[in-house]
Amino acid sequence: MSEKRVIDWLLDGDPSIRWQVLRDLANASEEEIVREQAKVATQSWGARLLSYQDPNGRWGGQLYTNKWLSTTYTLLQLRQMGLEPGNPQALRGCKELLEGGYRPDGSVSYAKTLDKVDNAVAGMILALLAYFDYPDGRIHAVAGYLIDQQLPDGRWEPVTGNTQLNYTLAGTLRVLDGLHEYEKRFPQQAGQAIEAQKRGREFLLKHHLYKDTQTDQPIDKKMLLFSFPPRWFYDVLTALDYFQDCRAGRDGRLQDAIDLVKARRNPDGTWNLQHKHLGKTFFEMEEVGKPSRWNTLRALRVLKWWEAK
Repeated sequence: MSEKRVIDWLLDGDPSIRWQVLRDLANASEEEIVREQAKVATQSWGARLLSYQDPNGRWGGQLYTNKWLSTTYTLLQLRQMGLEPGNPQALRGCKELLEGGYRPDGSVSYAKTLDKVDNAVAGMILALLAYFDYPDGRIHAVAGYLIDQQLPDGRWEPVTGNTQLNYTLAGTLRVLDGLHEYEKRFPQQAGQAIEAQKRGREFLLKHHLYKDTQTDQPIDKKMLLFSFPPRWFYDVLTALDYFQDCRAGRDGRLQDAIDLVKARRNPDGTWNLQHKHLGKTFFEMEEVGKPSRWNTLRALRVLKWWEAK
């Protein structure tokens, strides 16, 4: 397919994909983008996910467990779809997440043992509270807590004491994503969050996003497989999509990752859904091994950012 035919194919997809194509690839008007984004809450995939909300404001009966049906992962998916900030159902879910997991030091945890804190989870919750514009001052405490948890080399350990590099990269990206959403919502208060992101991106760049610095080999081969939704996991395309979203500098250490994305492109100009993270879902959007509108959208906007003059 030509580039135009690929764009047309993407525009034949779900509203959650169409509005992002209009924004990121088709140079549509703001009015057209806003009109299409509003459909996420009322049509197809977005409306289906919203329809599964429990009467108490949760999804799947749980805040975090019962993956991928829980409140956390449903709201993450709705955010990735572009459900509009301020959506009443999303705000009810955010309230449940904050009330059910917030601790006085600013951390967030849904673990049964009080001494177990997962910084990656706190990063995801920060992203949801910021993106959906949840009106609660505790969001600043969550951001501050995460900034304080950053280690001198720029990384975040997802769970204290777990130093496996694949988990460290995943946890670091989840916190970076949360701080980026916080920065977008509170630009006047985000100085420390911006600096923390710079240090965190440098940690990822030292690894060329996916390589062991000692062997120059992939840290985990699953990082080379593009999935959607990414859930809490880390892969090269998801990491690159964060870099393009925050308009980070086009550092040469990203070239290996960019080349990997280009190499995974199908002859017809699309990208496949290469992997799926096991767990229960309300429904499947795409099929592994088949062309994926989600991965094609994300890959094209990453390459557009990378190749911009």
